Amino acid sequence: MSMKQMTAQFKEKLENGVIGFFAKTAEPAFIEAMGYAGGDFVIIDLEHGPNTIETAQNLVRAAEVSGVFPIIRVKEENNSVMGEALDIGAGGIQVPQVCCREDAENVRRHTKFAPLGERGVCRFVRAANYSSMDRFEYFKEANEAVTVLQIEGKEGIENLAEILDANCADVIFIGPYDLSQSLGIPGDIDNPLVEKEMLKIVEICKDKGVAVGTFTDTIKNARKWRALGVKYIAHSVDVGIFCDAVRSIVNDVKTEE
Repeated sequence: MSMKQMTAQFKEKLENGVIGFFAKTAEPAFIEAMGYAGGDFVIIDLEHGPNTIETAQNLVRAAEVSGVFPIIRVKEENNSVMGEALDIGAGGIQVPQVCCREDAENVRRHTKFAPLGERGVCRFVRAANYSSMDRFEYFKEANEAVTVLQIEGKEGIENLAEILDANCADVIFIGPYDLSQSLGIPGDIDNPLVEKEMLKIVEICKDKGVAVGTFTDTIKNARKWRALGVKYIAHSVDVGIFCDAVRSIVNDVKTEE
């Protein structure tokens, strides 16, 4: 399946809700396994973890093999970093710490080709099949890449309506851990104060017709936020899921003794 087809399929599935996972390892087998297990998307994480653009390229390839939609979370809203992520073939990018309309517009400027933006133009990249793809077709298809903007603090929430009015986001992603820190209760993501702010974001986005996403690390929370209308559930992290599975096996075997 081509990335054009994968992108169209992902956007269609997003309307009813998608479930994916963060990936911090540089091991393509983890990514392939996510796809074969039925995951809708994977967020290849360059913000927290050891991956680089070079290692991420093979993770994107692995995602394409098993049909899980590859999104790269970049370290920051930065022209070259976002362009590199798309050049290696990511189906979308996820940008942390978006706080205002200007931040959102900068993301669009640096990730879309004209007339939508001013992304640096090069067709000798993996996303364009190393120049074997028709250049005009590539520029057109590239502008369909998914954009996920992370709202992670009080400033972003206060400016959310303006961020949405910029019409730059396919998904607004709530970062519950950073949000809890901005509220002075770091890590307490189940605190009513955090939930109140998250619900505020969900309602504002619903009114604007923009999908909302969030991170969950318990099945209970994944089900709760899905029931509350969150369409893009990023559940846990590859290494954390593996750690939980190993712990469960060890405990189960020892219990039998």
